[in-house]
Amino acid sequence: MRFMATYDLMETVRNTNQWLGASARAFGSYPATSLLPTPAFNMMAAWGTVMERSFSRMTAKPDWGIHSVLGKDGSDHVVTTYPVVKQPFGDLVKFDVQGRETMPRQILVVAPMSGHYATLLRSTVASLLPDADIFVTDWHNARDIPVSDGKFDVEDYTRYVADFIEHLGPNVHVIAVCQPVPLTLAATALLAEKNPAAQPASLTLIGGPVNPDAAATDVTDFGRRITMGQLEEIAIQRVGFCHKGAGRLVYPGLLQLSSFISMNPDRHGEAFFNQILRVAKGEASDTDHHNRFYDEYLAVMDMPAEFYLSTVERIFKNLEIAENRFVVDGHQLDFGKITNVAVKIVEGEKDDISAPGQCLAALDLLTGLPDSKKASHLEPGAGHYGIFAGKSWRNNIRPLVLEFIDANSTSNVTQLHSA
Repeated sequence: MRFMATYDLMETVRNTNQWLGASARAFGSYPATSLLPTPAFNMMAAWGTVMERSFSRMTAKPDWGIHSVLGKDGSDHVVTTYPVVKQPFGDLVKFDVQGRETMPRQILVVAPMSGHYATLLRSTVASLLPDADIFVTDWHNARDIPVSDGKFDVEDYTRYVADFIEHLGPNVHVIAVCQPVPLTLAATALLAEKNPAAQPASLTLIGGPVNPDAAATDVTDFGRRITMGQLEEIAIQRVGFCHKGAGRLVYPGLLQLSSFISMNPDRHGEAFFNQILRVAKGEASDTDHHNRFYDEYLAVMDMPAEFYLSTVERIFKNLEIAENRFVVDGHQLDFGKITNVAVKIVEGEKDDISAPGQCLAALDLLTGLPDSKKASHLEPGAGHYGIFAGKSWRNNIRPLVLEFIDANSTSNVTQLHSA
């Protein structure tokens, strides 16, 4: 699989399907076909519309789409984004609310590098922005990163997060969602030894695999069944000639997307069939639920091969985080060294990606942290997506997280500076 031609062939298939959709849409919409007493051409145009849109989204990085925020004075404030720290594999991006004073709450949202762009957390960021200054880790598509920029694995990810937290200072509150949860915990442990005063005021860890063996899911079962050699053979390819990262070993976004869809093929198939019917009836729009969801879901990015493989091997197979054996730059970290950072765990009762118990295991690792600085919440009936972006997040979890942040803002910073 590790041939550049294989990567280009896969992209050719995607491009061909986009072209077929555009052709079907154009042919089915041809004015002369409306003279024929059959709905076949209308259905063809509808199929083509959905097909073209779906395959074109797979290579486009979505926009954040957060243009303004309502201020306490009742006026809209324009929102812009810009990088405050730029790195080859990811930037620290700030959401700048123009005309608004610096907010007491400073929040860093650590986005996953798991196949989707950071914009997957758009609704999470939008819900927090009225009440806080927001920073986000914006990871780059590996196919656009030249080979000369070197590797990027779980240790590099940990250093990136630690550097971003250190840049923002001890007033920042960190929210990590899904995949980065164990590595954000490791970044905090790294700061606890390297620069204790730079540790964040609090950590909110949402649905992440700190201990994958704590509760089985399809993801953990797959990680146990496959060998690293098999995984490297079937999942890793070299970026093709049309991109800046030509020759870089990656886990391609299109392969990841096929894995995502294969987990619930019937549900996705039904969703697209119903959308075709809605387009044919003239009931669909650019901003309907289907398009809003799938415009983001289908937008995938390549992951550096070394990051993907080291995540599976070290986090899922060897359980280095779960057993407090994680090593960065040859030095074994100790989660017991985290003594001042308040930590809150959020899990969903029906999470089938990081099942309840996987994230909660973090609290057992924090042997040096008093129980008064530990908190947890299990959201009834919530799945993986719901605990950070759905109704459960908006109505229940978000208020609890902001309350936790406020409760641990002043005292923690004072302790760190007096240490």
